[in-house]
Amino acid sequence: MITLQLQQLSVPPGHRVILHNVNWQEFEAILEELGEHRATRLAYSQGTLEIRMPLPKHEVAKVLIGDLVKILLEELEIDCEPFGSTTFKREDMASGVEPDDSFYIQNHARMIGKERIDLTVDPPPDLAIEVDVTSKTQLNAYEALGVPELWRYEDGKLQINLIKDGKYIESEISATFPNLPIFLAIPRFVEQSKTVGRSPTLRAFRLWVREQI
Repeated sequence: MITLQLQQLSVPPGHRVILHNVNWQEFEAILEELGEHRATRLAYSQGTLEIRMPLPKHEVAKVLIGDLVKILLEELEIDCEPFGSTTFKREDMASGVEPDDSFYIQNHARMIGKERIDLTVDPPPDLAIEVDVTSKTQLNAYEALGVPELWRYEDGKLQINLIKDGKYIESEISATFPNLPIFLAIPRFVEQSKTVGRSPTLRAFRLWVREQI
């Protein structure tokens, strides 16, 4: 058997590497070796580990969608605790995932001041966001961890996934923002940002939200 060091592994932007038969201890060791300050994102489910490197355009969309969510929460006066790309994992579920962005909303009060997450006692994030690639490994991990709402943005479209009986079902209505046409609005403003820029788009989105409420 040939053993490779993680330092020998290079994942080009926009690509991913999938490793099979990775046990939980190995997954934890890989997380520790890679550290927290890195560009790669990891997903782990039932022995399959996926390491991906986002493209720059992915990061732009991720940040913008996160900003749109924050505007929604502010204008609707809904409290939240953002947790970004925190690693959410549970050994008893053999699952772990790092969202592009994540928010505690219904459970925000329980997470104030939290610096480390223990999903055996803490709830999963109420809303997670993935941009460009959501693989079977990622989806399985989100389902196992019980994340109530997952947004998947890809090719200019937003897919809203709501968990029901442990599985995701697609919905055109967000459980977090049920009274707003998020399914159509988010893609429209993301596309708008490509021509008018980020700041004008955020201002326009804030005005749009105020008109809706």
